[in-house]
Amino acid sequence: MNNSEYLKQERAAAWRDDLRKAKKNKERTSLARVKMPEAPPMERARSYVEVNSGLTPEQAINEASRCIDCANPTCISGCPVEINIPKFVKNIERGEFLEAAKVLKETNALPAVCGRVCPQEKQCEANCFYQLKLSTEPVAIGYLERFAADFEQQSGKISIPEVAHSNGIKVAVIGSGPAGLAFAGDMAKLGYEVVILEALHEIGGVLKYGIPEFRLPNSIVDVEIESLRKMGVKFETNFIVGKTATIDDLREEGFKGFFVGSGAGLPRFMNIPGENLVGVLSSNEYLTRINLMGASSQGMDTPVVRGKKVAVIGGGNTAMDSVRTALRLGAEKVSIIYRRSLEEMPARVEEVKHAQEEGVEFLTLNNPVEYIGDDKGKVKQIRVQRMELGEPDSSGRRSPVAVDGSEYIIDADTVVVSVGVSPNPILPQSLPQLKVSRWGTIEVDPDTLQSSIPDIFAGGDIVRGGATVILAMGDGRKAAASMHQYLTNQTKK
Repeated sequence: MNNSEYLKQERAAAWRDDLRKAKKNKERTSLARVKMPEAPPMERARSYVEVNSGLTPEQAINEASRCIDCANPTCISGCPVEINIPKFVKNIERGEFLEAAKVLKETNALPAVCGRVCPQEKQCEANCFYQLKLSTEPVAIGYLERFAADFEQQSGKISIPEVAHSNGIKVAVIGSGPAGLAFAGDMAKLGYEVVILEALHEIGGVLKYGIPEFRLPNSIVDVEIESLRKMGVKFETNFIVGKTATIDDLREEGFKGFFVGSGAGLPRFMNIPGENLVGVLSSNEYLTRINLMGASSQGMDTPVVRGKKVAVIGGGNTAMDSVRTALRLGAEKVSIIYRRSLEEMPARVEEVKHAQEEGVEFLTLNNPVEYIGDDKGKVKQIRVQRMELGEPDSSGRRSPVAVDGSEYIIDADTVVVSVGVSPNPILPQSLPQLKVSRWGTIEVDPDTLQSSIPDIFAGGDIVRGGATVILAMGDGRKAAASMHQYLTNQTKK
């Protein structure tokens, strides 16, 4: 049975048919989209309380009833992990919240994470009937995903996906970020012995070191990881593949396949004067010190710069996370400096809105050209140049062009640079025969995610060079299916 036939069969279930008949579509489409309850801006800006507080059961049921259960659910085509969206949403409408969570877990190893950080507005919700046909606000699929996953976690009745009988084949996952976790979940379901090898001392990758707790609490991530443990996935921390052990060493230990999901943790800078001044640091370092090493808490060994006037360079989600973290560390003035306009900013609209509510200043169409230090080598000012938008570049965004004679000085005692990342080179350097691009990303077959070395597959930021959690998870699932096919063929030989 193909996926289309499966979805049609699921939709024909008696309970789904009864729900569709219970309320006319005109009544469903007249309902207003739910507003996510939020902690007050000035209260949350100085604490790590989670900003979005989640829907109540009544709000969730009402929002789920907006879904008209389309015969051709276009929302699914926008989901990189192909969640059966109508099925989980309709389970919420009928009050079967635990069943909704179970549906999510059929294809998504991290539903409580994705419900918080996935850019649904560009994916499933962008493909919702309401958007495509009515040009109105889509069903709040992301809010509902979070609701179902949170309800299950809080109920204590956490369902663990079924796993096949062990086939005795060992596979290694390099990196425990979203790509690696998604890959591990699917391979465990297929009966493989899965071992995740993580370079850091905590499991979770960017979910732990890159995303602050006011957006994604670590406790939520830990529950999802525990589910994978119960499926038989094993974890080893402080293990750097290429240093602690090579791929050849691991092959000798009996591993038959490898998935590289080591991410892109190497920060980029702009190569402008003053980048080596004290107080200028990358967003990777800044967020890792705080999110992973606890530098914001008293008595921790890891220090962090606590500036009073903090400028963050960049316009992505990581820049928003950094500037909002600076507020929570006690900064008096925080600014985003971004070379394009607010409309071109790649951060989620919700993250920009939250930052604005919390008092972040946005210096758009501005770009730093020099950091100026004091006599002790510490940053004290930024020379900024005004920009204007020119013709669109290859990404479709209009290119920023410097305005001659527009430079000016602003005060800053801390600068956090968030202008992109590159893949960590350690693993590729340990495998000379592995093909990589000029940007250091691993080259793979786009259909299978198989690398130039047959038993090595890769996905997420190590291939894409920087993307979203859900795209990385989609890669992990695709690579799992491909590796399963590859290893099945190998055992037949």
